Amino acid sequence: MGTRESNEETSGTGRRALLGAAVLGAGGAVLGMAGAARADGARHGGGAGGVKSLRKPTIIGHRGASGYRPEHTFGSYQLALDLGADVVEAGDLVPTRDGHLVCRHEPEIGGTTDVADHPEFAGRKKTKLLDGVSTTGWFTEDFTLAELKTLRAVERIPANRPHNTLYDGRWDIPTFEEVLRWQDEQTRRRGKQVWIYPELKHPTYFRKQGLPLEERVAKLLGKYRKDRRTSPVILQSFEPTSVQRLRKLVDNPLVVLLSSAGSRPWDFVETGDPRTVADLVKPAGLREIASYAQGIGPTLDLVIPRDAQGRLTEPTTLVSDAHKVGLILHPYTMRNENPFLPADFRKGADPDAYGDVFGAYEAYFATGIDGVFTDQPDTGRLAREDFTG
Repeated sequence: MGTRESNEETSGTGRRALLGAAVLGAGGAVLGMAGAARADGARHGGGAGGVKSLRKPTIIGHRGASGYRPEHTFGSYQLALDLGADVVEAGDLVPTRDGHLVCRHEPEIGGTTDVADHPEFAGRKKTKLLDGVSTTGWFTEDFTLAELKTLRAVERIPANRPHNTLYDGRWDIPTFEEVLRWQDEQTRRRGKQVWIYPELKHPTYFRKQGLPLEERVAKLLGKYRKDRRTSPVILQSFEPTSVQRLRKLVDNPLVVLLSSAGSRPWDFVETGDPRTVADLVKPAGLREIASYAQGIGPTLDLVIPRDAQGRLTEPTTLVSDAHKVGLILHPYTMRNENPFLPADFRKGADPDAYGDVFGAYEAYFATGIDGVFTDQPDTGRLAREDFTG
């Protein structure tokens, strides 16, 4: 999920209790060893009845199980499956200089890898304008794949998740092709189809650099026969024109991501389209999205706004309006830690302790959403059990 998440980048300052996260990871593999038979979906690139056949509310592992492992690593992806995620967001796709697709939260990798510890890459540090924002760091498009493979992943928000730093340096940066092969291997091992939910990051930015994402994604999906309507790969982007371009290249289920109401998709800024997200979530905007996509990924605040104190107010009509035109809704992002929860579900004085996340899940599930992105898939799965009985 992208940089535009309204409840995404809040940083806590305290050290929070481990709360059993290490234990959750220790025995998780037991959940994933059900049978070695090669699933039919892996052989044919199919996901049975397609995206609408997924269990609801669908639990989507946000960048894997990023509440317990550094995000966008095979350790995080694997744990998400072990903890019961229905779908794994593997990964946020950005290109290398030589045209490969890799999985990173952003093209700037200073906060998610150990690149700053590599003196040989000190000269690669630059300041660039990324979707109108001056950004300083190291960028994937300035590295070859071979160079990126010398780096190791680290925890992005160590102040909130100090326990994740235990795993700093353990995993490298996955490529999208490696993810597609991992998906097939996990499907065989587990005896059931594994679903993934990659996002195309900053497609306008990369197209202007001669590194278009959509064609590269389509080529790889075609190579692995995963470019079909029932393929277990959902594609998403914050830029509607990127999703429209994908529609011409693949038959996969597609989702338009929606940031805060007053924001504008960057492709709209570039083309002079004056509409904001507030326009896109109106009935007319949703009808237009439904003409080329199967779903939307709104911020949780578009489903239930927060007041000036950060407390939940009344739900909007977004869920019913989207359902009327046949769109599914997978909002983002649920996290257990206090700073990321609505104020009425925070507990205690420690800003980085776990809050009443089960109460928050119940409030969001009650709106009728079809699924949710979560950093802690095990918590989401339990919350679903509570909600569905």
